[in-house]
Amino acid sequence: MSGLDSLAYRLRPAAADAAGALVLFHGRGADENDLFPLLDFLDPERRLVGAAPRGPLSLPPGGAHWYVVREIGFPDEETFATSYELAGGWLAAFAEQTGVPPEQTVLGGFSQGAVMTYALSLGRGRPRPAGLIALSGFIPTVEGFELDLSAPLPPTAIGHGTYDPVISVDWSRRAKQQLDEAGADVLYREYPLPHAIDPRYLSELSSWVASVFPRMRASTAE
Repeated sequence: MSGLDSLAYRLRPAAADAAGALVLFHGRGADENDLFPLLDFLDPERRLVGAAPRGPLSLPPGGAHWYVVREIGFPDEETFATSYELAGGWLAAFAEQTGVPPEQTVLGGFSQGAVMTYALSLGRGRPRPAGLIALSGFIPTVEGFELDLSAPLPPTAIGHGTYDPVISVDWSRRAKQQLDEAGADVLYREYPLPHAIDPRYLSELSSWVASVFPRMRASTAE
């Protein structure tokens, strides 16, 4: 399979001509339905075309996965490389199908989905997105994967629970420091939660998403 057929996904059309796109990547053991409701939450007026793809791997204890977990911070090389290539091809097909280029697309994700978001947004040779949202994740270190933090970097929103027992908040703190030092514009929030998304931060992210698209920003200001 190739193009949009390479990954299962759910699509949420824009209400009219799309001002951009928003693609959300789910966490470990979930699927394309998990973050799909957040598309309406982050873009309530449906100015963007939205999508939520499913990870290509089926692994214990169930659900879909983007890579095999062996050590936090260091995804399994083989499965990560496969998903990285598939997701990159899927995003290219999504851009062609919708007519929305990568530079007008915000990528976001939770947990493993945040890891894929970092990789697909900041990997060497990858097109820069309009912005990236990384919730409870980390910038991956993988043999064969090279990070590119050269300017200009996309606006970045990072959120993480301080009581996260799965992926420590320290990983997001490191990502923030790394991106700050590279000159990125980073919106960073911590919240007193475990491995979860703070609804209050989602409200803030809704305004943030609109701010990265000039057409939406201008409309909101009127």
